[in-house]
Amino acid sequence: MQLLSVSELKDLFDNQKEASISGRWIRYKDIEPLIFKHEKINKVTRIGYSEQKRAIYSIKIGSGKKKILIWSQMHGNESTGTKAIFDLLNTFNNTNEVWVKNILRECTIHIIPMLNPDGAEVFTRVNSDKIDLNRDAVAKIAIESKILRNFLDNFQPDFCFNLHDQRTIFGVDGSDKPATISFLAPSEDFTRSVTGGRKKTMNVIIAMNNLLQQFIPQGIGRYTDEFYPNATGDVFQKLGYSTILIEAGHYPNDYEREITRKYMFFSILEGVHHIVANDTFTDYKAYFNIPNNIDNFYDVLHSFKNSNEKYAYQYEELIINNKLVFNLKEITGEKIKNHISHNEIVFES
Repeated sequence: MQLLSVSELKDLFDNQKEASISGRWIRYKDIEPLIFKHEKINKVTRIGYSEQKRAIYSIKIGSGKKKILIWSQMHGNESTGTKAIFDLLNTFNNTNEVWVKNILRECTIHIIPMLNPDGAEVFTRVNSDKIDLNRDAVAKIAIESKILRNFLDNFQPDFCFNLHDQRTIFGVDGSDKPATISFLAPSEDFTRSVTGGRKKTMNVIIAMNNLLQQFIPQGIGRYTDEFYPNATGDVFQKLGYSTILIEAGHYPNDYEREITRKYMFFSILEGVHHIVANDTFTDYKAYFNIPNNIDNFYDVLHSFKNSNEKYAYQYEELIINNKLVFNLKEITGEKIKNHISHNEIVFES
């Protein structure tokens, strides 16, 4: 199955982008009409309720033997993957291209478009009981964690896509570019062993990275593979489900992450395409050629001509009067001379 060209992918996104949702604050009320819109074509199943009794759904597309599970917004304030999911659904439901039909014939894909609707409602990372679902994969205290794990155990996917957002602080090692997209093949143990399951995950990530390099060269990072024994990706990988973590990051002047959304969409589409086109996933070494994510960015830097004095700021995201506001907060108590910024303002001394 031949990969789409850069121009074709750009046109595809422009034509299939779900125009009804945008920005950073995506809530259940924003996606509910879209879920029922796609119910006309796809099988939609309510798989449970959140702690505050908001419905959590799975949307099934395709009927093939290769099984893929995709979920987004397990952190309520990380919505880029949710937007990309509905762009993906539009693509599968509205496009009659041969490659789309092939994906639907070869794959069964289940999408959970918002695992943490309570956190999404108030734009928080945690759920309504202050539990980080991405650190609850073993204890499964949260009802949302139980829902995801039950679905995983019943479906038993070949691959999982775990969609997240990362902060604007991250850049790509060896460049002056922000990490617009970062990938991770989660570890299964503290030694970070390169297991068979990780090799499969790395193989898919290599394909996604190769595609994105055509759009945002030097803008793709490799997220740290430090082992977190309670983290969802690490636990799922250890259970034998190859789990691909995608982190949506910053693109210049794109604090709403509408451009990053496009690259998240391309990543998922290429990942699924690669899974369909291959039966073995053994090549993995090029994964380690992807540069590391590093913490080297501030949002705003104030500097002065003829002076080494600098002041650095990060945006903090606040809900004020029912609106998401980006509030600049000065960073104090750390060295800033080796950091770069998304925006620098130079003042006269």
